[in-house]
Amino acid sequence: MDHGPAVKVTEDSVVSEYKTRVGLRFFAIYGIIFVGFVGINTFFPKLMMVRVVFGLNLAVTYGFFLILTAIVMGLIYNALCTKKELEFENASTEAEAHS
Repeated sequence: MDHGPAVKVTEDSVVSEYKTRVGLRFFAIYGIIFVGFVGINTFFPKLMMVRVVFGLNLAVTYGFFLILTAIVMGLIYNALCTKKELEFENASTEAEAHS
């Protein structure tokens, strides 16, 4: 007598665990970067007036960096999750073909 999984394993349950792990890691990374921005504004506000790139001050530069980081992380997240979904789909198709 073989005991199978307690829950029916579907694409959503398998892939959603991966998506959750990746999403939480990206959230933590972005959170650390954002805490740095808030920390500078809180403890060293005059530092934000320093010109760093192309005559832009640190506040503007850091703000653009935050926006671009969010966009790039979103694109990376999408690529990783799409790849994982395709891998699972191919594995499921192969398993059905061999049955």
